[in-house]
Amino acid sequence: MNNLTLKNNTLYIGGVSTLDLAYTYGTPLYVMDEDLIRENMRAFKKSFDNYYSGNGLVCYASKAFCCLAVCRIAKEEGIGLDVVSAGELYTAVKADFDTSKILFHGNNKTLSELEYALEVGVGRIAVDNLSELEKLNAIAKNKNMIANIIFRIKPGIDAHTHDFVKTGQIDSKFGFALETGEAFEAVKRALEYENIKLLGLHCHIGSQIMDTEPFTHAAEVMFSLIEKIKIELDYEIDDLNLGGGFGIKYLETDDFIQYDDYIRDCSKIIAKITAEKGLKTPFILIEPGRSIVGPAGITLYTVGAVKNIPNIRKYVSIDGGMTDNPRYALYQSKYEILCANKASEPKTDIIALAGKCCESGDLIGMDLSLQKVAENDIIAVLATGAYNYSMSSNYNRIPKPPVVFVKDGKSRVVVKRETFEDIIRNDN
Repeated sequence: MNNLTLKNNTLYIGGVSTLDLAYTYGTPLYVMDEDLIRENMRAFKKSFDNYYSGNGLVCYASKAFCCLAVCRIAKEEGIGLDVVSAGELYTAVKADFDTSKILFHGNNKTLSELEYALEVGVGRIAVDNLSELEKLNAIAKNKNMIANIIFRIKPGIDAHTHDFVKTGQIDSKFGFALETGEAFEAVKRALEYENIKLLGLHCHIGSQIMDTEPFTHAAEVMFSLIEKIKIELDYEIDDLNLGGGFGIKYLETDDFIQYDDYIRDCSKIIAKITAEKGLKTPFILIEPGRSIVGPAGITLYTVGAVKNIPNIRKYVSIDGGMTDNPRYALYQSKYEILCANKASEPKTDIIALAGKCCESGDLIGMDLSLQKVAENDIIAVLATGAYNYSMSSNYNRIPKPPVVFVKDGKSRVVVKRETFEDIIRNDN
């Protein structure tokens, strides 16, 4: 991670000592480099300017990490937002985000969520099924409004990633299938509704993808449907959303691909297909989330008990765990870790990093390389900016950690640490 440096045997992020951060704010602690978040947003936006001449919109997938501060940053950087719940949408509205640049996803949006989306003027609603289409048309009719939609399509692409984060295959809870003709029938139905405006099509094939080929293949498949719609229904699609899922470098061994390469390769395919088939170039959207905030974040913990089981394993216990990072328990996700106050020393131990929850599976990782640590040392887990805070829980009634942004050698709290009073706030 290029935002991390070592100085006097100590890990720094964004020019700030991780030890100072841990001592000032306590642990567990999420730390995010604001400059890197902005840099990543600008990189995607610049690629769109270069390869699509600005004919498109980068929408930050806020499910990766959502709070008022990051919505404000996205607004300042001139990109859009992808939200998947009324809660994320409410956060964006409270951040005074331009709702016309918001895309609302979700496979089972409630009536109240659809009503709220129309009321605040969401730019595009990604319709996931026929039931939702019918509900949305009825709501829009009652409000004397037109709902701008895109259809989520399953392109049948193998994203070569974990089964739990594959979304583009036919056996998925998301979207309309191509193979069964369901997607084409949905388009026909939408064109019959007076209060629905079909803007375009969307696909998302999975997450943590380290290859451009699945994305270019998905674009080809989507254009086959676009061509069929034009020929058989005499209707031209305006928008094509190619989703997100761009991989990040969690480990030194990860074969990382520059995000610009994804955009470039897809733009070449799109230019080739539109020229060959006589189709207009659609307005292109993408939804990067992890790739914007993932590399910008780390999590700091304090070491508690160190338990060595001879000839079996050494467990290093920390004051956090699956409540602030459930990804190992869910996906067996791998991380690089280091001792923040011994950062320049060699990693001589192989350990299991154990959380404090009353759960055998509460681990951040197994067989991890780490410096020899002792109680009260500070552990840094790298690349935790995405799907850590947003997936955190209060299991065992453990309060959620705060989120601190660092920038220009200074730090600020953007999400407060939960208190025990917060835990019981809704109890009767």
